[in-house]
Amino acid sequence: MMYELEQRVQQPNSNQMMKMDVRKKIHVHIADHERNKGFDEKKLEVVDLSGMSLDSLPNPSLNLAIICKLDLSNNNLQNIPESLTARLLNVMVLDVHSNQLRTLPNSIGCLFKLKLLNISGNLIECLPKTIENCRALEELNANFNKLNRLPDTIGFELVNLKKLSVNSNKLAFLPHSVSHLTALRILDARLNCLRSLPDDLENLINLEILNVSQNFQHLETLPYSVGLLLSLVELDVSYNKIRSLPNSIGCLKKLQKLSVEGNPLRSPPVDVLEQGLHAVKEYLCHKINSDSSPKKKSSWMGKFVRYGTFNGHSRTQEREGFIMSEYRSIDGLASPRYMSMFSPRRLFSPRNYFGH
Repeated sequence: MMYELEQRVQQPNSNQMMKMDVRKKIHVHIADHERNKGFDEKKLEVVDLSGMSLDSLPNPSLNLAIICKLDLSNNNLQNIPESLTARLLNVMVLDVHSNQLRTLPNSIGCLFKLKLLNISGNLIECLPKTIENCRALEELNANFNKLNRLPDTIGFELVNLKKLSVNSNKLAFLPHSVSHLTALRILDARLNCLRSLPDDLENLINLEILNVSQNFQHLETLPYSVGLLLSLVELDVSYNKIRSLPNSIGCLKKLQKLSVEGNPLRSPPVDVLEQGLHAVKEYLCHKINSDSSPKKKSSWMGKFVRYGTFNGHSRTQEREGFIMSEYRSIDGLASPRYMSMFSPRRLFSPRNYFGH
């Protein structure tokens, strides 16, 4: 059953009358269930209070445990009562998009069955850490808010998350724990202020769509691990400041769409980009093979000799501008002549400590 709340024709703009309608409608329908004291929990209901221009929620004495979906979208709500959220024990879908919310209640962590949370189009700056307790969550839509960070450990807990949408916020980075969202299929972080991505993205073994476009002057590089996302089908990095794509992208066998326009790319060059995705992957694969050619390695002993560790002469003093006026070789410092330099009395004397 869907709870549709009708506006009164006589006073279509009256919030007070709307609230009375809300109370009346919900009371009537919930009462039908509670007449049978042992109501069947499998017969859960949908409550739709969207588009009512509500600036606060009524607090009737209802059994909220029978609600599986609560739609409070397109209102003027500035907060959601902690007590209300804590009683939504069976809610699986909570939609509060397009309100005036600045925070979410901490009691949102009580929603153990929650699978979809839509908080887009609000004024939220950070998510409560308790959201990590919503381990059944499969989709989180936090687009068009003012988020400047995500909880540091969010990726360690939301193990069932399949879609994470945080576009149009103020995120400067994604927490490293995001790379532990192994069930994730879609990651949308466009239109933020991202400066970098986590290094170990290869753990996102099911990720199919990655969109980090339009971070404009902030995002200049992509980690090598982007090319290790073996399930990736779409990659959008357009309108950033990226100068070169990781060679590893050439290994993405399932990649079907690559958007790179609006970047000052030097690698691959423009003539390769104009030939399409196949040419780009071929070019990057060739670079991988070229870079993997064997190179002559200098021995560690040679480095010691080059930097003068065993002969008492330091070339780094001249070449790198190191200032070591009393440089001594290892043998020299270990000799009895210099042992007194490391005595506790000398090391911890006030004269040496304050440079006198």
